[in-house]
Amino acid sequence: MTISIEDGPVPAGFINYPFPEAHEVPYKAPPTAGNPVLRGLPLYYLSSLVCSLPFLGSVLWKNAGFGVLRTIKELEEANARYDPAVIPIQHSKSEHVSSSTFTNNVHIRVPSKDVAFRYYTVADFREAYTSGRVTPTDVVEALLPMIRRDVGKRHTHSVAFMDTKVEDVRKAAEAATLRYKEGKPLGILDGVPFAVKDEMDLKGYKRFVGTKYDYTKGKEVETSWCVRKLEEEGAVCLGKLNMHELGLDTTNNNPNHGTPLNPHNDHYYTGGSSGGPAYVVSTGLVPFAVGSDGGGSIRIPSNYCGVYGLKPSHGRVSVAPLPSFANTTVVQGPLAANMLDLEVSYRVLAQPDPSNSVSKQFLHPPSDPARFNLVKRKKVLGIYRNWFDRADPFVRETCQKAIDYFTSKLGYKVVDITIPYIHEGQLAHAMTILAECLAANPDVSKYTAPNKILLGVSSQTTARDFILAQNLRNILMKHLAHLFQTYPGLIIVTPTTPNAGLHISGGQRDLKYGVSDANSQVRNMEYVWLANFCGLPCINFPVGYVDPVEGEGKIPIGLSGNGEWGNENMLIEFGYDGEAWLNEGLERGRLKPDTWVDVLGEMKEDV
Repeated sequence: MTISIEDGPVPAGFINYPFPEAHEVPYKAPPTAGNPVLRGLPLYYLSSLVCSLPFLGSVLWKNAGFGVLRTIKELEEANARYDPAVIPIQHSKSEHVSSSTFTNNVHIRVPSKDVAFRYYTVADFREAYTSGRVTPTDVVEALLPMIRRDVGKRHTHSVAFMDTKVEDVRKAAEAATLRYKEGKPLGILDGVPFAVKDEMDLKGYKRFVGTKYDYTKGKEVETSWCVRKLEEEGAVCLGKLNMHELGLDTTNNNPNHGTPLNPHNDHYYTGGSSGGPAYVVSTGLVPFAVGSDGGGSIRIPSNYCGVYGLKPSHGRVSVAPLPSFANTTVVQGPLAANMLDLEVSYRVLAQPDPSNSVSKQFLHPPSDPARFNLVKRKKVLGIYRNWFDRADPFVRETCQKAIDYFTSKLGYKVVDITIPYIHEGQLAHAMTILAECLAANPDVSKYTAPNKILLGVSSQTTARDFILAQNLRNILMKHLAHLFQTYPGLIIVTPTTPNAGLHISGGQRDLKYGVSDANSQVRNMEYVWLANFCGLPCINFPVGYVDPVEGEGKIPIGLSGNGEWGNENMLIEFGYDGEAWLNEGLERGRLKPDTWVDVLGEMKEDV
């Protein structure tokens, strides 16, 4: 008998917690991907044919393996789960969180300055502003020439931006400068620059979502709730950031607006679809940025660019009044230079939105982990070894070294776990997010050739296949609930991607025309999809570097941790432990990209 989430008791303190139920299925490696890789004219012509000849899309759909769910008999008897939101409703005390909460040194954990290199933190910005050596106006005036696209000769960094409203930026910086001059700063974020992926709304800005088309249709829009919370703390928004068109790939290759290259090595992609946010953080232009994540779009680029990224629990962070393209898979969250920046920005972004039916049910994120017994938390890392070991050898070895550090130095223990239908689940996630995106963007003819193919193929997903995918979502969430109940404090760890970086194998031609490489896309997403499909929070942090296949500059490698629903706090503590490995355990420590910008130039000797 299949037990639905309504059929039995579930853990107290949650809304919509899945019924804990183990599903043991023998591991089966996926078949070798055989999707056609297309560039140039073949890409152009096939994309047109897929749009006009449905049978061709059907052939590609079957070739991609999407029909595999029809072969799993258990799915025919399972119930569907359409919404992965699981909401914690109980901890010892709720409080209002603001950036001023983190101004006191009791609440902040700044990485050591006694290292070869570290990025500036939000605390460094505040220290510079408080001392009077640098003002918020000084910072934005230094940044504007590097990020503006509305000038005759653009700076290299400007490709990461979509638009900047110069006068709005200056006005916000001047207001922050005055507050510091009067001794009345709002908190640790006052005057700190940040920027936002062009998937959210900013008042006064258009929204292109990486396409050529303005989704605001010329209408005035309100700033998305989560971004507004940052602005209310005095943070200075520099504008909209580049992204992969519609967020539908892992490269951030964007022929429409240009492709930002990896700050560590310009023969590699930043990763996507939040490539713009990852770029501006990795180059040091800002200490944090706001991205979105429907299939690793925060974690993949933060991994490739050597920074920190947090995909929150599904539904926690609100972008209201903007609706979502993919309501059961996409979330918003921060990418950051250091764990302090990730923690502070997340806690402000995640404030409950009373206008959003899901977000408003979450409690305010706590400001002090000690108050919630996280300092004495259980430290359990779960590894599904068959899955973990599919990573390339050097990626696997680098991640294992970090795990060994956690167990030998920091008191973690490792338990072996399994997850059923791990590869079929990835296909179910892909079918779901593509169907949601297609429903929101039915006219596929206006997009770039790779997305014409991707959405054209997605149009062949039947109602039966979509329901089977949601049935599998339910099975997976029940199994995850079983794991979290069996191992309290469990964090499921994997490499963030199985490969080290994403080489631009087609060179400038790929950047100009785009490329369709579903095999690479599936490989890049092998570990990240689970958190999106099942609503889990997930963190990425850098743990090492590998030599490139081309060009100068080593390529970052990241480790990911998936936590129980609503338990971002535990992942943040795990992230700080990862930062300790990077600064104290890793030989040579953190590496500085050649493109790094010393924004707080006068503080250079202190870092």
